[in-house]
Amino acid sequence: MNDDGRLLYKNAGNSKLLDLLSSSPGSVLDCGCGAGDNAKILNDRGWRVTGVTIDPREQKAARQFCEAVHIADLEKGLPPDIDGAFDAVLASHVLEHLARPERLLRDVRQRLSPGGELAVALPNIAHYRQRISRLRGQFNYTDTGQLDRTHLRFYTYQTAIQLLEQNGYELVNVMVTGSLPLWKARLVSRSIAGRMDEWAVRQRPNLLGYQCLLLARPSCL
Repeated sequence: MNDDGRLLYKNAGNSKLLDLLSSSPGSVLDCGCGAGDNAKILNDRGWRVTGVTIDPREQKAARQFCEAVHIADLEKGLPPDIDGAFDAVLASHVLEHLARPERLLRDVRQRLSPGGELAVALPNIAHYRQRISRLRGQFNYTDTGQLDRTHLRFYTYQTAIQLLEQNGYELVNVMVTGSLPLWKARLVSRSIAGRMDEWAVRQRPNLLGYQCLLLARPSCL
């Protein structure tokens, strides 16, 4: 944790989101790149990564996986010193940290190359565990997760879609990651539980989805 209380965001990356990218490896802008966990995966897959972070410690950590890492407050949109257009832009668990994500989404539209894609991950506040907590009268912020204390906006499966559609994007792919509460079944057969999870989250994405994954392109309208 930094002197100002800001966490160094480091994790295993969001492979499920990165798997949605349909274009061949090219140039990608990783907004809110953290310590470079997604950049590492993208780099290994042949992408040329440019990162953006607000934290100099994250900039230092992410440089080993990125061609360049810019320091910027994404609340103010993309920094003007980023050159060129990108084949893909990544915003993995970033937009919920912004009071006005519309500005960043507008800037991204202008920086995508023809046919370029925006990949977004957002936590789903309507997940069943959060619903149970609300019924119990609980709304307790945490250091990470759906109620991360630095989140300024909260989204459901439906409002995550609306966020992109209302800001000039058309959806190419939308899915959620999540699972059924099948603790005993997982002890017996992980494969059966996995198939049940996949079927159930498709049927009830807003109830069972832990995170919403969206792939979009700028709308022609």
